[in-house]
Amino acid sequence: MILAEVSLLTNDVLKLANFYKTILNTTSDGDDEIHQEILIEGAALTIYNDGTKKNNNNQNICIAFTVENVDEEYERLKTLGAKIIEPPTTRPWGARNMHFCDPDGNHVYFRSFPN
Repeated sequence: MILAEVSLLTNDVLKLANFYKTILNTTSDGDDEIHQEILIEGAALTIYNDGTKKNNNNQNICIAFTVENVDEEYERLKTLGAKIIEPPTTRPWGARNMHFCDPDGNHVYFRSFPN
């Protein structure tokens, strides 16, 4: 089995999709206000407005991306104005993580695995 897609529901597809395209250094093939698909290695991240009002009180999910160098990404995200929750920290299991939130309050982690 392969995880093919993670979908984030939002009130503002354009704002959230642009945030993820910027932090992931990628583009999508459209700028639809209802649904956008952002292809990343191994899966798709979709941003979708299903027509219901969202409260953006997202406390039960986080999304993590493995990056080459989390410290460099931290510096880049600071310049983009990302809401940083925790700067890069080395975890007991060896991963180096940073934690931030997207514009809707979803928790996002960038991590790397130093040698």
